[in-house]
Amino acid sequence: MSDPRYQISVSVTTRYLPEQSQPEQQRYAFAYTVTIHNQGEQAAKLLTRHWIITDGNGHVQEVRGSGVVGEKPSIEPGASHTYTSGTVLTTKVGSMSGSYQMVAADGHHFDAAIPVFRLAVPGALH
Repeated sequence: MSDPRYQISVSVTTRYLPEQSQPEQQRYAFAYTVTIHNQGEQAAKLLTRHWIITDGNGHVQEVRGSGVVGEKPSIEPGASHTYTSGTVLTTKVGSMSGSYQMVAADGHHFDAAIPVFRLAVPGALH
């Protein structure tokens, strides 16, 4: 069981962006809105992110970077932080997962898992 001081849950909603997509050129744009909820006992600051993006052909791309959308939010216990970002795939369906690297108010570093979520053009899946 993980330490109750460092409990972060992550939920994601996705949206296909037809206005930014060009299917004839195998370009499918998606937005994803992430909510990071601090269910722990310590305030936690998001330092970096690690994404694993997999397209419908099984091609994997890893993305690492500082913060999220130019921010390194600090999240108090019981509070949450929400942001929206996006990605482009070359297939109608794909998935993303990953982790955030966090530091708690007491200096403890830990990872917050981002569960796998699907990106799909409406009607692409039965």
